[in-house]
Amino acid sequence: MASENVIAFNDANFDREVLESAVPVLVDFWATWCAPCKAIAPIIDSIADQYVGTVKVGKVNVDESQSTPANYGVRGIPTIILFKNGIVVDQIVGQVPKSQIDALIAKAL
Repeated sequence: MASENVIAFNDANFDREVLESAVPVLVDFWATWCAPCKAIAPIIDSIADQYVGTVKVGKVNVDESQSTPANYGVRGIPTIILFKNGIVVDQIVGQVPKSQIDALIAKAL
């Protein structure tokens, strides 16, 4: 079950929702046909629920929004990028355990 705390980011709202955010933002670049993306989705949902009010969590469907992934050099999915004050703090490519994403978030808090 998807979390209501995961926001759908796209080319149209990315600047406003991510780059201008007052809190750090974790962005999951994914696609519906990507098996590792589906496998990591429950972890992203869990993180969104865990960090409510502290970190904004959302996803960009790379098939529906192609400019944003291109702007950040996303070549493989899933790619998770952490932004703080509109700047990339760090990123992870591939399916990883929740502990690795928690460690990524800790860099921005």
